[in-house]
Amino acid sequence: MRIDIITVLPEILESPLNHSIVKRAREKGLAEIHVHSLRDFSSDKHRRVDDYSFSKGAGMVMAIQPIEKAIETLKKERDYDEIIFTTPDGKLFDQKEANTLSLKKNIIILCGHYKGVDQRVRDHFITKEISIGDYVLTGGELAAAVITDSVVRLLPGVLSDETSALTDSFQDYLLSPPVYTRPAEYKGMKVPEILLSGNDKLIDDWKHQQSIERTKKLRPDLYKKYSG
Repeated sequence: MRIDIITVLPEILESPLNHSIVKRAREKGLAEIHVHSLRDFSSDKHRRVDDYSFSKGAGMVMAIQPIEKAIETLKKERDYDEIIFTTPDGKLFDQKEANTLSLKKNIIILCGHYKGVDQRVRDHFITKEISIGDYVLTGGELAAAVITDSVVRLLPGVLSDETSALTDSFQDYLLSPPVYTRPAEYKGMKVPEILLSGNDKLIDDWKHQQSIERTKKLRPDLYKKYSG
């Protein structure tokens, strides 16, 4: 899978894309991730990528010219399944969307910045708009990192235990059950006896019931989707 990220501030993405699972996926050749500075595509002599809004509102707007050139330059090299724009008013990102994107071959992520982007970019170049939550960030770089991490870990061969991703929270609209490790007792605090039973069927049933109960208590909105 290849992910191209277009951003005003490529430096913000250096750390999250070069550590842990994402780094491992890149080193294995399972994920190819490229970060492009939007300023490299600006026709302005000062490499500006923003301008004032025609509506005279506060804040600057990302201009269409460098974005169009960046996208078209990348599209000359390959076809893209999705061109994503990170924006607070996009569709809320969830595990289902991560699963869908993990099946794609090539995607572009355009990081929002400033007061927004010229609407013509959204109308003519973007195929999907995504938000990672109902709040505003300084820019879309962190959102792009979240999307990339969530998608890349689902790629076959990335995780050492490929069943791990299938049991993550949200895969089936349920939160993960509580987890424990050794010692079985610590200062009087004990691991549930059933987890020490060695009976896989009973343990799986217990974990599933715990997931249901936790979701019902902590995320009634998810439980409603689960219970249908």
